[in-house]
Amino acid sequence: MSAGLRFGYGTNGFADHRLADACEVIADLGYSGVALTLDHHHLDPYAGDLARRVTELADRLRDLGLAVVIETGARYLLDPWRKHVPTLLHDERRTRLDFLRGAVAIGADLGAEAVSFWAGVRPDGMDERVAWERLVDGCARLVEAAEAAGPPLGFEPEPGMLVETIAGWRRLREALGAPAVFGLTLDIGHCRCVEPEPVAACVTAVAEHLVNVQIDDMRRGVHEHLEFGDGEIDFPPVLRALGDAGYRGLVAVELPRHSHAAPVVAARSLDFLRTAEKRAAEGRAVEKRAAQGKAAEEKPAGRREP
Repeated sequence: MSAGLRFGYGTNGFADHRLADACEVIADLGYSGVALTLDHHHLDPYAGDLARRVTELADRLRDLGLAVVIETGARYLLDPWRKHVPTLLHDERRTRLDFLRGAVAIGADLGAEAVSFWAGVRPDGMDERVAWERLVDGCARLVEAAEAAGPPLGFEPEPGMLVETIAGWRRLREALGAPAVFGLTLDIGHCRCVEPEPVAACVTAVAEHLVNVQIDDMRRGVHEHLEFGDGEIDFPPVLRALGDAGYRGLVAVELPRHSHAAPVVAARSLDFLRTAEKRAAEGRAVEKRAAQGKAAEEKPAGRREP
């Protein structure tokens, strides 16, 4: 297991805070980073003074010792009437692509570890083949931007979207020619929600491709981000899998509907994760001692001299 995972917290769970205040609270609680959702109230990518804001935020994150990943799942940033629209699948997909390119540029300026995004829901009446072709085309264009600017892309399988599973991400990566910059954002809760394999096994299976991890509790078949302990996930094996794989990116708490109690929820979330990580380490140590004991018992006795 690694020396320790780096836990972060999503700013979409601090929607009622000013961004500077949210970052300070997150740092004071002991988190290592923030998953920054670009939004009208948190580093609006369409603000006229964006360059100044980015520079100020970069300085603030450095002073607080916080790493950052960029999240692009703001609900009504692009359309005040329709959540998450347009996506890379819509007729107006250029709007989404321009936004994502801007996110890559912001990520580069902030020194972000990854820029995370997803496919979107297939529009009503659209043939699946057309939707897939549009997604591949949009991702290919975004790969070009990421290769030029620097931050790796973390594509997130999202329940209910065109790509909702790890298998779908693998298919998309293959269609793109498996570019090095096209990594995976894995939401631990989503694994419980839609993946056929145990959550820890999902982590192990894709560990080499992980550039970003979101963590929350969830129940099978229900896409609802829950506080730790309110869902069905056994977290010590999940954290152990991340540690054993040598994952060094952020593991950011993803609770976008808990802003009303953000400081309290963030505090108990970190306590939970640290306890779960400790239990994971203890379990590994127990197994190691057991294995050593078994090896000693099975070792042939040396022959005595005559």
